[in-house]
Amino acid sequence: MRGARPVDLADRLLEVKRIYHEPGIERFERAREVLGRFPDAERVQVASHQAISCLYGNEGNVEDWVRIKRETLVLGEKKSLSARRNERSSDWIAPSTANGCAMACSYCYVPRRKGYANPITVFANIDTITGYLERHAARQGVKPEPNQCDPVDWVYDIGENSDCSVDAMVSDNVRDLVDLFARIPNAKASFATKFVNRDLLGYDPRGGTRVRFSLMPKETSRLVDIRTSKVADRIAALDDFVEAGFEVHLNLSPVVVYEGWQEDWAELLDQIADGTNERTKQQLAAEIIFLTHNEGLHEVNLGWHPKAEELLWRPDLQQLKRSQSGQWNVRYKSPWKGRWVQDLTDLLAVKLPTCRVRYAF
Repeated sequence: MRGARPVDLADRLLEVKRIYHEPGIERFERAREVLGRFPDAERVQVASHQAISCLYGNEGNVEDWVRIKRETLVLGEKKSLSARRNERSSDWIAPSTANGCAMACSYCYVPRRKGYANPITVFANIDTITGYLERHAARQGVKPEPNQCDPVDWVYDIGENSDCSVDAMVSDNVRDLVDLFARIPNAKASFATKFVNRDLLGYDPRGGTRVRFSLMPKETSRLVDIRTSKVADRIAALDDFVEAGFEVHLNLSPVVVYEGWQEDWAELLDQIADGTNERTKQQLAAEIIFLTHNEGLHEVNLGWHPKAEELLWRPDLQQLKRSQSGQWNVRYKSPWKGRWVQDLTDLLAVKLPTCRVRYAF
């Protein structure tokens, strides 16, 4: 229809028609708020958010991979609370306030664990989680020395199993976390994102939250970053998030190797340099992470997005390696990977000299 507003990504990501929820979930105010946001959705009670037989472990769901992400939510209670040591991107992995995602990046590791479906699960006991985090940070005291996570603050990753920018469209859990770390004196939150949610610009982080915008060359992103914001839109948001009081870093990942990949990354780094002001450039830092894949995920992806696997599954370039969790993954072969990591870090030093590398592997 002429003159109609174009349907943007946010409109397409979620069209919730069914909400699975644990018994008695409405005793939590956050659950009532989420249910109120989607009043027309069918409600289905389940014994546990982790055991929904029609979702998880059902191989037939692969064909409906994206539809399930768009139409399904899960509401549950996070019962086990712990902050896990990390010491790479963050000092601690915070207890999840959500897992799963409405986006569908074909390299995402979360579906390896959940099996054939990966919609958003929202944990409704947010007050319990934020209280735990505040007490945990207080017990740490002053950070004794700088490390690659941060020179001053203890860093808590609040989005290990989800994308907080999308989670913020579903509930106010992310706002509550940003508010929490705005007032904690010795800690900051951190999350990576591939979605530009400009509603976050209305938050008041006061430097207490680090947003790591994930970036890769645009043509690669079009193939493997399914249902995410355009790379150009992510770059265009960097200055705005710095201005709003967030610390902004770059998550250059996953780096996918193919013929001409270095030239594409050089072009991307030029786009970042040209698209950011000096204030943003001076506070930038980057994580560089080359692709890790998994045979189980490869098999899942063949059921819904086989074209991406032509790029991601490269036995001629990859070798088996056991992960910290004991899984067998595939990574680029040594010593090739070491040379490629050096190539990209050298390129970053030329194109964005003020952007320090927090870690690269």
